Order: sequence, then structure tokens, then C-alpha cells
Amino acid sequence: MMLGKLCAETLKLEYVNRIIQPLTVTGPLTCDIRGVTHDSRQVRPGFLFVALPGQQQSGARFIEEAVQRGAVAVVSESNGGLRHGVTQIRVEDARRALAEIACAFHDHPARQLQLIGITGTNGKSTVSFMCRDMLRAAGRTPGLLGTIRYEIGDRQIPASRTTPEAPDIQSMLHQMVDAGCRSAVMEVSSHGLDQKRTWGLDFDVGVFTNLTQDHLDYHKTMPAYFAAKALLFRGLGQLEKQAYAAINLDDAWGQQLAGTGGLNARVLTFGLHPGAAVRAAEVTVGARGADFQAVTPWGAQRVHLSLLGRHNVSNALAALAACGALDVPLPTMVAALAGMAPVPGRLDPVPNDRGFQVFVDYAHTDDALAHVLATLRELTSRRVLVVFGCGGNRDQAKRPLMGAVVARLADYAIVTSDNPRNEAPEDIIAQVVPGFGAAQNFEIEADRERAIARALTLAQPGDIVLLAGKGHENVQELAHTIVPFDDRDIAARLLKKK
Repeated sequence: MMLGKLCAETLKLEYVNRIIQPLTVTGPLTCDIRGVTHDSRQVRPGFLFVALPGQQQSGARFIEEAVQRGAVAVVSESNGGLRHGVTQIRVEDARRALAEIACAFHDHPARQLQLIGITGTNGKSTVSFMCRDMLRAAGRTPGLLGTIRYEIGDRQIPASRTTPEAPDIQSMLHQMVDAGCRSAVMEVSSHGLDQKRTWGLDFDVGVFTNLTQDHLDYHKTMPAYFAAKALLFRGLGQLEKQAYAAINLDDAWGQQLAGTGGLNARVLTFGLHPGAAVRAAEVTVGARGADFQAVTPWGAQRVHLSLLGRHNVSNALAALAACGALDVPLPTMVAALAGMAPVPGRLDPVPNDRGFQVFVDYAHTDDALAHVLATLRELTSRRVLVVFGCGGNRDQAKRPLMGAVVARLADYAIVTSDNPRNEAPEDIIAQVVPGFGAAQNFEIEADRERAIARALTLAQPGDIVLLAGKGHENVQELAHTIVPFDDRDIAARLLKKK
């Protein structure tokens, strides 16, 4: 991904050599670097190419292509013969080197922004939108990097991934500074942390929302998954800024993180837990949102939250902790929460005149489904119908867990495809179904559009239909192809048919 123009400044290769502490150098260090990338297709004359190790294939395979496109230097973890005139720098950790070079090339833009980093399994996008709205209300002109989209000044760019590679992060933060942003909010994924995409970023606040089973296809175990998330907090306060760690005290992994010690950041806990520094009391939820008394180090105030669900009370507390740590006044934060529009694809309503409600939500873990279904249960005395599936080439262990949650909390479900990717949809569904156990409150329809149509046909006045798993996404990833598919648009079109 190449977003916007490159920095006008060049970087001396000699300086690059100093900051990345190479193992060996072959070739001259006298040239200027006009760009840095890990993608050989993005190389332009004068670029430095960093060959990253990969799970599928190594970046070293593309060194020759990068040189042909004009790379004047290559950074990699291995030695390799290169044509005369191209400098090769060998390092111990190419991912760390890429991040360090990108920070330097873009002149460390995070230093010029109040930067909030949000990590956790669920809630990252909602908390990021809440923080964005609070910072905007405080006049701090925030940028946004996350799962749903990237916001740079007045520009909105569809997100390619939650946490981009280091050169893209640094480029977009640099563009935010140029656009007059004074702050930025970014979601930080466990993959991004493990792969050092955020290395060198000086965060003002790190936020931990929660940790539940997900991504074990990558991390293998929950302790390893937690260790990746914890990297954000281990890095707080290690550079120039005095940082805060806002941690969910209602979450068992959050309690572990807050209690381990050794963090250089000031710990600011949040939650319903009576020991939390930012906590909610007298919570009520309903069809108009949630109301609670916020008790904070900056005072207490009654809060009306326009978003639905008890889980969004936790998200609101996270945002209050993060922005309160940055001295956003409590009344400003409370007003922002009251005026929030639905976050795209997060309990996002699809208007209709059929007498029942339809919501689209990104919930794609058993924990997220449980929270969303519990919320919807409180909104109707009638039935809750669910359309859901599981993503292909992802954590298989969570599939029956998701089935079990739906069997317990939904009245009826249609098990379908999510993004099957390179797996057969029928195989994925076969791993979901055992979670229903003896329950018979489901049917199978592998075609997602037909599954949505079936749910809307079954719905009666007073019912709620939940389309879960894809949320804001506007494509479906199939084997060898990606096709347009937006649950919100599909449902809206089907609802217009009588």
C-alpha cells in the first residue's frame, strides 16, 4: 500500500546504517535514500528495499526485482550476491530495521501527535471511534488508523488491515501532521505488535480492552497471544513521552497486565470493578443506549451513551480513561459519548418497515457474539435470529465455541459462510455445528446472501435479526477471488422486496 506522497526529504544511507546496527555491510554508504519499502512492487529509483522473512515466502526472493526497479540498497537477514553498485546491509531483525528506518525517514511523526494505541480482542474499533470523537470535541483534530478505515485530515481511506506495515503507518502519521492533526488514534493488532510494525512509535496512551480466544492459528496459545498484546505496554514510556496504560480491570488478562509491575507507564484502570480508577456505577441499558454514573480521577458525571449494550459501557470507560489521561475535560468526553453515531458494522441498524429490527455486527468470536446477543436479548421479548459463519484459514478451535454461544443465546440460527478463503464452506460449517450439541435451533445455508434472505423471511414483528461476523466489510473472500459483499447493502435490498 502506498498512500499519498513520500516525504520530500531524503535520508543518508550512512545514517540508516548507524540507526539499525548492522551485522555486515557490503557496498558504499554514500547514496541518498528516497523511499523505503518491504514490497518490491513499490520500489522506485533511489529506494531502500527491506526483505522481510515471511510465513509463506521470504522477501529475499524479491531482492532481484527490487534492484531492477531501482533499489540502491537492500536490508535483509541473510547474505546474498547482488549486482555491483547496490549496497547490502545484513541485520539480525529485518522487521525491527524496517520500522526504525521508516520512523527516521518520516521524521518520527508520532512525536508531534498525541497518540493513543488500542489493543485487545474485542472493542478496538468502537473505542477508537469514541476516542476520535472525544479528541475532535476537544479541538485536537485527530487522525485514525484502524480496522474500518484510515482518516487523515478530511480524507477517508478504506482500511486494508487493522495495523499496516511500518512504512505505511509512518507515512500516514506524517500526512496527519501535514494535514494539521494534533492527535491520532490507532488500533494495534497482536500481529502488528508481534511483527514489530509499531516499533519506535512513542504512544501517549496504550489501551487494553480485553482478551478472549482468537488468532490461535497464528499465536498457538493464549499466553503467547497475551504476550504479543503486552508488547504495547512494555514499550510505553521507553522513549520521550510520559505514557499511560489504560487497562480493563474486569478482564482476567487485564488484571494480570495491571498487576505484573515493571511497566514504565502510569497504570490507569477502568471497568465495573470497584477498584478501577475509571468506573461505572448505576448502569442501566435499553433501546436508546446506556446510562451510568462515571466515577473518574477528574470527577464524577452522569453519562448517556447512545450506543447499545453493556459491552459498550466498558468501551466507553476505556475511552474515558484514555482521553482523560490526555486532559480532555470530563464534560467534553461525556458530550461526545451522548452524540455518537453507530460505529460502522458494530450493532449497525438496517432500517426497514417490516416491524422487526435488523442489526449488522462484526462479532466473530464466541465472546463478542455472547455480548452482542445478550444486548439484543434486552431489547426484545420476541425472538432473536442469527446469521453467522466463521472465517476460513483462521483459528479453527473457536468454531464450535461460536456455535455453542449461538445455541444458548439465540432462538434460531442460520449457519453460513463468512469469508471462507481457501477452505470449503461446508468444511467450516461442519466444525461449527458440533457446538450446538443436542440443540436443533439452526439450519445450514452455505450461500450467505440466501442465508440472509432466509432469516428475513422467518422474521416476524417484534423479532430481531443479527447478521454477524462481517460487520463493516464490503467484500467476501473466496478461494482465489474477492467479490463485493456488504451485509448492510444485501439486507437493505432484500428488505425492500415485498
